[in-house]
Amino acid sequence: MFFRINSFRNGLLAGLMACLAALPAAAVAQDKVLSTTGNSPDGAVVVSTEQVRKGFEQRFPGLPVTEVSSTPFAGLFEVRIGTDLVYVDAEVNYVLQGSLIDAKTRSDLTAKRIAKLSEVDIDTLPLKDAIKQVRGDGSRRMVVFEDPNCGYCKMLHENLRDIDNVTVYTFLYPILSPDSHTRSRNIWCAADSAETWRAWMLEGVQPAVAECDTPIEANLQLGRGLMVTGTPAIFFADGSRMNGAMPADALERKLAEAAAKE
Repeated sequence: MFFRINSFRNGLLAGLMACLAALPAAAVAQDKVLSTTGNSPDGAVVVSTEQVRKGFEQRFPGLPVTEVSSTPFAGLFEVRIGTDLVYVDAEVNYVLQGSLIDAKTRSDLTAKRIAKLSEVDIDTLPLKDAIKQVRGDGSRRMVVFEDPNCGYCKMLHENLRDIDNVTVYTFLYPILSPDSHTRSRNIWCAADSAETWRAWMLEGVQPAVAECDTPIEANLQLGRGLMVTGTPAIFFADGSRMNGAMPADALERKLAEAAAKE
């Protein structure tokens, strides 16, 4: 199962449409508030991001606005809802959902912004609740959310065979099948959880039944907060995240890039 960071988008669009259908067209006052915030052509009234937030929340009650920001395009504002983005005009008469492209550089500004918003400082994560595996000097670091029944996770482990000088922290994240939780518990509660995890993922050695207190429920809550909807979800030391079973060469490049930024 691949990780989908933007799986919320279809639901967001449906929510926007439902809110529009439920409200009268005059639900939002059109007064303009002068402010130094936002981009505007010369001579035009500058509208504050706070006014745009209020206008959006009036138009779409029930959609939790995380942040409103101006954009390089005059009169267009970015509205962040969790890790998803939409764009509105100053009076919230129009809503755009999709990618904002810089025509000069051909770069996807929306994708870059979402990637930035999705960054995670791995030092803030409860690494004591993760299985720790060290290769070589362990100088480079990565965090992975994995389900023990995830085929792509097993592929990632195969690719990791060729990677040295890395510490891998694995949060067991049983979301794929009914026995994922039981298998995760058996692995975590083993005398040597790191070796038991390696043997299962690479050799298919069934973990013995074991009982103990586990951080699995906390891991699930943590992953949901980080918008982890599939496995493997990989977080690097520079805060960036990647999804799926990365090839060994791509993984090596990413680890090197992340380490250089620390």
